[in-house]
Amino acid sequence: MSYLALYRKYRPKSFIDIIDQSHIIQTLQNQIKTGRIGHAYLFSGTRGTGKTTIAKIFANAVNCQTPVNGSACGHCDICQKLFENSNLNIIEIDAASHNGVDNIREINEEVKYAPAIGKYKVYIIDEVHMLSIGAFNAMLKTLEEPPSHTMFILATTDPQKIPVTIISRCQRFDFKRINTKSIENCLAQYMQLENVKIEQEALTYIAHISDGSMRDALSILEQCISFYYDECITYDKVLELVGAVNNNLIFDMINAIVNCDSTTAISICDEINTQGRSIRQFNNDLIIHVRNLLVAKTTNNDLNVLNYNKKHIEQLKAQVNNIDISDLMRYIKIFSELDIDLKSASNPKVVLEVAILKLCEPSMDIDNPVYNKIAELEHKIDKLQQEGIQNISPKKKDEIIIQQPIRLPDAIPDDILKIKRDWDDILKITPKRVYLAFNSTKAEVLEGNTLYIIYYEPNLEISLKEFLPRLIEFISDRENKSINVKLMGAKEYNIEKQKLYGSGEPPVYIDKNLQEIQTKVNFSITMKD
Repeated sequence: MSYLALYRKYRPKSFIDIIDQSHIIQTLQNQIKTGRIGHAYLFSGTRGTGKTTIAKIFANAVNCQTPVNGSACGHCDICQKLFENSNLNIIEIDAASHNGVDNIREINEEVKYAPAIGKYKVYIIDEVHMLSIGAFNAMLKTLEEPPSHTMFILATTDPQKIPVTIISRCQRFDFKRINTKSIENCLAQYMQLENVKIEQEALTYIAHISDGSMRDALSILEQCISFYYDECITYDKVLELVGAVNNNLIFDMINAIVNCDSTTAISICDEINTQGRSIRQFNNDLIIHVRNLLVAKTTNNDLNVLNYNKKHIEQLKAQVNNIDISDLMRYIKIFSELDIDLKSASNPKVVLEVAILKLCEPSMDIDNPVYNKIAELEHKIDKLQQEGIQNISPKKKDEIIIQQPIRLPDAIPDDILKIKRDWDDILKITPKRVYLAFNSTKAEVLEGNTLYIIYYEPNLEISLKEFLPRLIEFISDRENKSINVKLMGAKEYNIEKQKLYGSGEPPVYIDKNLQEIQTKVNFSITMKD
């Protein structure tokens, strides 16, 4: 028999072998037990989390002649053919290379025929998001009402690219990334079966860099086995193979940055480059390391979120004692920007060194707002030294002091006064967005038939002007007449009020006829009940 890659050799054959996807396994097993099997499923999730594997196991289980607790028995003819990859009822299609309308039309024709053996003919379409729009449209009708003997299982790593009309016809299952500890335990078991000697620290590191993908972890491990054949695989050997940097160098780099030791930091950059390590991988390791420091700093010693051994966590806690949270945030910001720059850099080492020097020498970071403020203060101090301190009398506030009214104000209609009194109640029955916009305003009057809406925050003017037409329409409909409404800031209103009523006295509302009499006799008139 020809050699099989590790991820193919140890591919799970039953539900019980699947790890960290219990929420999906339980649902599928219950459907098999109760006979409530759907006609279309969508499996979505990152690479290497078991989408295609579970699809094959599920396809076999629904066709198994004697299922046990929702799982295939593993002994009947159909189960044996699955193990031999000769089951004609399970058709696996790669949508990346069969993404045209004609490919889907062939499926539409084939689904009419009953399966050779078993109950269901199962189509597993991998990377289904690669289908063209025409292919998706061609699939719609068949996917919605397939023959009773047909089942579709769609697998994808990018569900956002799938039309909602397809998603709505499927039962969707989202696969989680596999836990780092689970990957580490599985790798240890496989290495015992393969009789390969490997350090536990090496397995831990492989599990971390696989980013929740079991297939990635097995691929890296297989590469290590091939390269270090008949040798004990150590942590340093794994680092060398994947082009990563030893954790000690990462700790040393952060210490150099914290101590503003640019000489040590540059020498570490030289060492990484001389060893042929990946500059971008080193930067990503620094981002993860600073993130871990931030977690260690802010979680009050509750470090369960850090999947590292006790020794590594103690190192993180010791290092972070001398670093402020604001500095850690700045490190992450600069390293994240560096990752973008490294993608297109012709000389990654120089770009890395510039970023490291910017961290070691804060004065070089011209984008740092703190240092911009310091530079501004230094400029002001220099100016004071040159010109000296001058005694400047304080400016008087710009205000209009009017002791007497300029003229008699126009009378204010009763309906305008009533709106002013009922302003809060009126706002509560306005449309929600209008209420939210004008909730902090106040209704006032000055003279005539104009209602003034007073706002106290200048930055509200733009949003208030946007909703003012809707407010005017609402009030006019409520009063069954056109209401003149004006928007005005509080400062401007007080000035206008002083002009009309002098020294800010409260308005006195005079009937139109009495106002004419008062003008002629040139005496003030007081109205009493």
